[in-house]
Parts: sequence; C-alpha cells; structure tokens
Amino acid sequence: MTRFIDVATMADLVAECGLETFLGDLADALAADFVRWPEFDKSARVASHSEVGVIELMPAADRQRYAFKYVNGHPANTRRGLYTVMAFGVLADVDTGWPVLLSELTLATALRTAATSLMAARALARPDARRMALIGNGAQAEFQALAFHAHLGIEEIVAFDVDPAATDKLMRNLAQAAPGLRVRRAAGTREAVRGADIVTTITADKTRATILTPDLIEPGMHLNAVGGDCPGKTELHADVLRAARVFVEYEPQTRIEGDIQQLPADFPVVDLWRVLAGQVEGRQRADQVTVFDSVGFALEDFSTLRLVAERAEALGLGETIELVPSADDPKDLFRHTRRGRARRALRRAA
Repeated sequence: MTRFIDVATMADLVAECGLETFLGDLADALAADFVRWPEFDKSARVASHSEVGVIELMPAADRQRYAFKYVNGHPANTRRGLYTVMAFGVLADVDTGWPVLLSELTLATALRTAATSLMAARALARPDARRMALIGNGAQAEFQALAFHAHLGIEEIVAFDVDPAATDKLMRNLAQAAPGLRVRRAAGTREAVRGADIVTTITADKTRATILTPDLIEPGMHLNAVGGDCPGKTELHADVLRAARVFVEYEPQTRIEGDIQQLPADFPVVDLWRVLAGQVEGRQRADQVTVFDSVGFALEDFSTLRLVAERAEALGLGETIELVPSADDPKDLFRHTRRGRARRALRRAA
C-alpha cells in the first residue's frame, strides 16, 4: 500500500511538529542531502511552457529512493481563485519501483522554498543580519519570514508588494504567527531595502523584471532571489549580479531559468552544495554582496518528501491507498479487471 498525504493531513503534520520547528528540520534535511550531492541522479526539470505559465516535472534519486514533483506556475491564477503554484509528488523505492508516498506538495513547496532560502542564508549571509526586506508578499512570503525570524535571528521585516492587499495579508498573518517579529510596510522597493541585511525577492510575474537595481544594493547585503525561476523571468538587474558573488543550486538549470540567464554562459557562479560541504568559501568578507539565485531544484523536493514520509510514519498520519495493484499473483494483472467489477457491484448493492 501507498501512504497518501492530502492537504489537511500535511497541515496536521506541520502542526504536530510545529511550523517553525518543521522549517528548521527541513533546512537541516536539505543540507544533509546537499552535502551528499554526488550520490544523486540529477537533471534539470522537464518544463512545458505556455504564454500564461508553465507545468513541470522535477525528478531526483539516490540509490534507495526516487522522487518527482508535478508543479505549475501560473501568475494569473489568483484572478481565477487558484494558487499561482500547485503541486503534488511521489516518493518511490528504487529497488522495486514501489510508490511509498503520494503527497500534496503545494503547501510543502512553500515550506521547502523557505527552508532552502534559510539553508543558503545560514551559509552566505552575515552572522549579524537582523533586518530583512521582503519584496513580493504573496502566498510564500510568510514562510520566508518565519524561517528567517526563527532560525537566523531576523528581528524586523520591511515588506513591499505592488498589491497592498498582499502586504495587509502578510502583516495580519505574521502578527498572529510571530508576535515578536517587527513587520513594517514600505511604500516602495527603495524604502524596503534601505539598510537591509538580507533582501528576499519573491515576485510571481512571468516577465523580465528588474526588482533590484545596482543603486539599491548596499555593501554586505545577501540577496535571496527566489522569484526568477523560468526562462524569460528575472528579478535582478544584470549589473547587480556582475558585482556580486553568485551561488546556484544546479548550474545547468539555473543558466536557463535563473537571473543569470541574462549573462554569458561563462559568467562565474559557485555551486551551493560545495559551500555546504566545505569545499569552497561562501561569503569571503563582510562587505561582499552575495546572491542566492534560487530557482528550485528537484533535490529539494526529494528531501521534503523524505522528511514528510518519515514524520508521517512516526506520527501515524496519512491514509493507505491502493495506488498500484496488489500482487498476490504478479503474473496475472488481468484478474484486477474482474475485481474492479465486483467492487462496483458491491457499492451499488450498498
């Protein structure tokens, strides 16, 4: 049987663990898998683009487990009453191909994106960082704020969004979830980033944007660029990147989808996993500007599904479903056609 985690069960799992605790545990799980980077079978995601969005499949595997995520990105969805990003995923046993877990990943993707940002900032931001600008206050913003507040010591968030209602929502949610975190609204990006130690950009529009320009960057900033995640979608001016030390998840994918898509193929970047493994330096000096050009990589979903499977089993959460047929006689698949008819007859009789 396959363990099934729906949205309500994922919410229960996170609540049982505690949201802030789960974010920290997930960042630790991500770091543990990133350090094992050479052990993974990796590839860029398979993307199907349209004029209004993208649908993607994201696979990753080690010798024991295989994982994939189905995910979309449709910025106009909010006008239809739908989330911009929706996802589900599977974790399977490599030796047999058996699907161990089928899980919602819409909520979990927001958690893993925040946890990935946290993992990178722990390695790259200045240790004395206390103030963060949050540009883009949509569905993933609260998760970023809570992760950085609880686990990196961020004491103040200055928020800006072109939609004032999004900032209203963010401030309302954070007032309840993190009363010790100071949250202030800015009138624009320039006001938000002034004096910030960390700047997180997490905008949704599928366009070449320049949310941050060189005149807004201050020495020692860490830029957590999350929103640029597909071809033709950027957030940083190219000169911001040229003046910074840039870190990436999986370079072949980031060259196509990240902010560095604006730059030549030989523009130097640093693999984040090498920093986490202690192979190369992260931040080299206090006044250096660092950029995490985050596009989201399948290994992060692998880590998330692995942790969800472990926690769900430990807590006894989730439903077991027959996602693939039982194999009392593994050479007779045809018998399941008769079984299906019998089940329908029983349901009609009931």
